[in-house]
Amino acid sequence: MSAGALLVAGTTSDAGKSVVTAGICRWLARKGLRVAPFKAQNMSLNSFVTQDGAEIGRAQAMQAAAARVEPSALMNPVLLKPGGDRRSQVVLMGRPVGELSARGYHSPGAGGPLSREELLTTVTGCLSELRRTHDAVICEGAGSPAEINLRRGDIVNMGLARAARLPVVVVGDIDRGGVFASFFGTTALLSAADQALVAGYLVNKFRGDAGLLEPGLEMLRGLTGRPVLGVLPFRHGLGIDEEDGLRISLRGTVRESSPAAPHGPEVLRVAVLPVPLMSNFTDVDALAAEPGVVVRFCDRPEELADADLVIVPGTRGTVRALRWLRDRGLAGALARRAAEGRPVLGICGGFQILGERIEDEVESRAGVVDGLGLLPVRVRFRAEKTLARPRGRALGEPVAGYEIHHGVAEVHGGEPFLDGCRAGPVWGTHWHGSLESDGFRRAFLRRIAADAGRRFVPAPGTRFGQLREEQLDRLGDLIEEHADTAALLRLIEEGVPGDLPFLPPGAP
Repeated sequence: MSAGALLVAGTTSDAGKSVVTAGICRWLARKGLRVAPFKAQNMSLNSFVTQDGAEIGRAQAMQAAAARVEPSALMNPVLLKPGGDRRSQVVLMGRPVGELSARGYHSPGAGGPLSREELLTTVTGCLSELRRTHDAVICEGAGSPAEINLRRGDIVNMGLARAARLPVVVVGDIDRGGVFASFFGTTALLSAADQALVAGYLVNKFRGDAGLLEPGLEMLRGLTGRPVLGVLPFRHGLGIDEEDGLRISLRGTVRESSPAAPHGPEVLRVAVLPVPLMSNFTDVDALAAEPGVVVRFCDRPEELADADLVIVPGTRGTVRALRWLRDRGLAGALARRAAEGRPVLGICGGFQILGERIEDEVESRAGVVDGLGLLPVRVRFRAEKTLARPRGRALGEPVAGYEIHHGVAEVHGGEPFLDGCRAGPVWGTHWHGSLESDGFRRAFLRRIAADAGRRFVPAPGTRFGQLREEQLDRLGDLIEEHADTAALLRLIEEGVPGDLPFLPPGAP
């Protein structure tokens, strides 16, 4: 017998679908259910490698952590990784299968790696397998289900809901305004068959007295015949690993509040360069969680002046990011830092940029391009993608990470560092996630503080994994305390109610 399931859709992108999905997963896991997250199709530069070497969206990996299960390619069978020229790499079941334009991907029969029918068969097969092996599956939509221009080829919103007969809950961000109109309009733009699956709404990011919303909630129910299943309050730092943009998962210490007081006499300032097509920017989360470490994004040379460490993060467009650094004068600023003995760390694409030469006939097809020459490394891009979960030791501490890259680095000097190298104050590695290893992170920060001449002392008790667990528990609390959990459980177990009315005009 198949397990129950639910699709969490949204009135817009970034309405809170990922957070709500993770919160429901953690709430159900705490009830003792074996639950799995699922997102049929994800567009993101923020990805993760599973234990068996498959690439999936970071959000689904974090939702799996919320569900207390091991992430797998079944949870995100289609991943689109945007690149240059309005094209995306298509990752199917954890492996890249080609590059397509947005029009090519969304146009039926456009000659892509798989037809819409084949993709739908793949994603519904993955969902069926998860439902066979779990007690519940919480699916996340993408964008809005009312993107009627894309409905014909949809496999992640109402297309998936129709194929698998899933009840749909629509999340709206009231902090943006217009949430009642968004709920009504989203529903009324769907066809009658799609509307028949929309079972209710969740208001997200509400600030103030929820009692003031009651008249509107009642009117919305009267107009749509569907209940609001919860009003979730605004909370700082509740996001999980995001799909795109400059949003940071443990962002309470990055964007929305002040960092904790330093353990020692001074803070450590970290500047992150927001390169084009930045990927896996969550690498800095563990630094942002450290008391006394101030992390900020900087895109002007003068903003690096007081930074103790500058990080060049990963990117899906290494050559494009290199050109951006040169155009903005940041390449020169990095060279001056290195000459002055001031620390720089390059991660994945950032590591490649710091090398001497890049030979790329795969990603940018730019041929041979000079790097910044700050590390004794030559990089050659190959069609096959490296997907790995390496483990090792560095600075006397155990460390683990994951690798996602087409570039192969030939290191011919310097000191070994996480399969990359160090040359004076400049460090480089292909390993993402290494700073989540607590002992290694503290050792690295001590070395950086010494090189920068800062009296910074890492706090001995910071446990990044524990902080992440606490954050996921807060997401579970959000659902348990502010949503109609009995109604959500009925939808998961019993499916779509049979008396949902049609709202005109509806889509053809």
